[in-house]
Amino acid sequence: MILAVDVGNTRIKAAVFEDNTLLESFVFLKTALEKSIENILEKYKNTTHLVIASVSDVEKQAFISFKDAVNIHFVSQTDPFPFVNCYETPQTLGIDRMVLAAGAILQYPNQNRLVIDAGTCVTYDFIDENDNYLGGAISPGLRLRYESLHHFTAKLPLLTLEKPKRFIGKSTSESIHSGVVNGLVFEIEGCIAEIKGQYSKFIIILTGGDSVFLAKRLKNTIFANSNFLLESLNQTFQYKIKND
Repeated sequence: MILAVDVGNTRIKAAVFEDNTLLESFVFLKTALEKSIENILEKYKNTTHLVIASVSDVEKQAFISFKDAVNIHFVSQTDPFPFVNCYETPQTLGIDRMVLAAGAILQYPNQNRLVIDAGTCVTYDFIDENDNYLGGAISPGLRLRYESLHHFTAKLPLLTLEKPKRFIGKSTSESIHSGVVNGLVFEIEGCIAEIKGQYSKFIIILTGGDSVFLAKRLKNTIFANSNFLLESLNQTFQYKIKND
């Protein structure tokens, strides 16, 4: 069994895999990391590998205490990946985006793919049918948009995510919800439309913490999978084992 751990900017997500079957997934705060991992390993005693992808400031030392129980691997840019990296600054490409690109290739071979990860940030990553990673875009996620309106203005309130009641807001709160949610929906639809102008056919994979919320509001046909990064992390590690 493999325990895959995605250390994000806000939360930590983890999942236990038996080959490519996801047995159980978990979400917890960074402050609960060690105890949570300990509990998972206690429940799944046949776990042999702990595989970690991190874009956060969590120290590797937090995982090292489990080295006697499992084999630990931190996914890095030096690992083998199933794509040609065409990013002009490959050293700056986030490991989460690399893992997502790898998962898109391994799950959806021989086609153009757009992966949209809607979390703290929204990342867009495009991989063509010849497995060339071409790049993408990064923008603020829903939570950051709400927070920026509050922190960088004098009077706008800090709101939490809510489905807009109507497009034309009848109050300040309604206007913020409409602007934040519809603004991101329009951004995603615009990104998809821009790529359609260059590629006649591609699949769209939507993942991340806000993927379910956003999927209901998008017009385009997409594959919405909130666990796609964890699945990709598991598959990327298996790819490494086969290609080292």
